[in-house]
This record gives sequence, structure tokens and C-alpha cells, in this order.
Amino acid sequence: MLGGPHYDVYLGRRDGRVSTASAVEGNLPRPTMPMSQIIQIFASRGFSAEEMVALSGAHTIGFSHCSEIFNRTSFGSSSSSSDSDLPNYNPRFAQALQRACGDFRKDPTLSVFNDVMTPNKFDNAYFQNLPKGLGVLRSDHGLYNDPRTRPFVEKFATDQNAFFDAFAKAMQKLSLVGVKTGRRGEIRRRCDQIN
Repeated sequence: MLGGPHYDVYLGRRDGRVSTASAVEGNLPRPTMPMSQIIQIFASRGFSAEEMVALSGAHTIGFSHCSEIFNRTSFGSSSSSSDSDLPNYNPRFAQALQRACGDFRKDPTLSVFNDVMTPNKFDNAYFQNLPKGLGVLRSDHGLYNDPRTRPFVEKFATDQNAFFDAFAKAMQKLSLVGVKTGRRGEIRRRCDQIN
């Protein structure tokens, strides 16, 4: 509906019977993690750096809560530190983010679009934004600043078809991670509770 690629979704995936917040820590990437840690999380599930960058392209739609940006980010700072993941925001963009998120401590629901240029269109503009300092999250900047992921950001920024193809294949692969078979898991009668 938003213009993204078509890919087949495999049927028959079962739901787990246990869901705990403690199981998430270290298994899902956080936007504040250094790129090396994010790459490792994906690699531990069998994903290459290119596949991880392609999946990050989902940030072409959606939004991020201001608390994820401001609690851990210094705006307008150059990445002169040894940490290549530190954001290097476009100064005007940083000011706009500060204005948009000014009251986030009073209103934790405040958020901003991940792709400020085409927020309601699934395209490769997200990747085109990153070299310009228009990434919202630390992890967005990390994709462009890290030499292991930058070539894929540049590739997807110039070739939307390559991004769509890589995204579709990586989404199919992601849907197969941790598939439960046999007696493991269940097909729920109601999706919001175990049987």
C-alpha cells in the first residue's frame, strides 16, 4: 500500500507459549547500541551485514519516540570520538528535532518520523538521508558511519530496486528465524493470548 516490494509470506508459523521482557534483552537491537553489537545480534541469527542494512530500511516508514532520541544523544556534535556510531546530525535537522521533541519529558508520546522526506512512502529515501545527517536514531547514523555497513547504505541509496530485492529476501529469511515445529508452540485461537 505504501509502494514497497512484494514478497511471499510463509504460512503456518506457530506462536510461542512464553513471552517475557527479560528474553528480549540482547536478542533485539536497540537504537542506542553500537553498530558492532547490532551486527553481532543479526549475525548470531545468520544475517549478513547487507541483510541487516536492508532490514533497517524499514525505517523508511514509521516513527521514533522522542525519548529514544534525546535521552541518549548529543545533537550537532561531530563524531570525532573513537565511537563511529555517534550521530553527526545536520545542524538544521537537529534544531528541528529539538523543536518537535521539546516537551517529550512532559508528553512521552511525542515522536518524529524516521524518514523526514517521504514518511508515508516505502522507498529508498531513508538511505539517501543518512549521508546528509538526517537520520533520527543513533543506529541510523551508525549504518552510514561504520565501514562494514556504509557500502550497503550507499548501494541502496542509489539503487531502489537493489534495496527492494534485498529487503524482500531478508524479510522472508527473518520470517523463518526460530520457527517452532512438532509439539513446540501453538496455533492460537485468539492472537492476544495463549490457548
